[in-house]
Amino acid sequence: MAKSSSPAHAWHTPARSRSARPLDWRKRMSDTVAYALLVYTALQITVTTHAMSSDNASMLPLFALVVLVAGIIPLLRHYERHWERLDDAAAADPAFSPMYRRDQISVWLFAIGLPFVVTGLFNAIRMMLG
Repeated sequence: MAKSSSPAHAWHTPARSRSARPLDWRKRMSDTVAYALLVYTALQITVTTHAMSSDNASMLPLFALVVLVAGIIPLLRHYERHWERLDDAAAADPAFSPMYRRDQISVWLFAIGLPFVVTGLFNAIRMMLG
């Protein structure tokens, strides 16, 4: 009978290796951007739908939606590209934690704030134009 290359207790791994994924800033930023785009899209649809329901004749809310979609993807892609440039050693370096946290907060601020800011600006323009 062939000898197994793993010991009988191989099914048991330490808690750290089971629950913790290897550190990879590239993957973490990619995940952050993906989740932020989902939240952004949900917020934008909600905010734009609300703006459209208050003024059916205006095309400004639809224009705001187009502007935001055209603007947010390149903006968030910029953050993702910055982290994709890391080599394998740098991607696992814990020293990048403060820089990652800064970029992560920026991504979320844009994703959550931009729908409200731009829709608010378009609403203000609509009010000024009558």
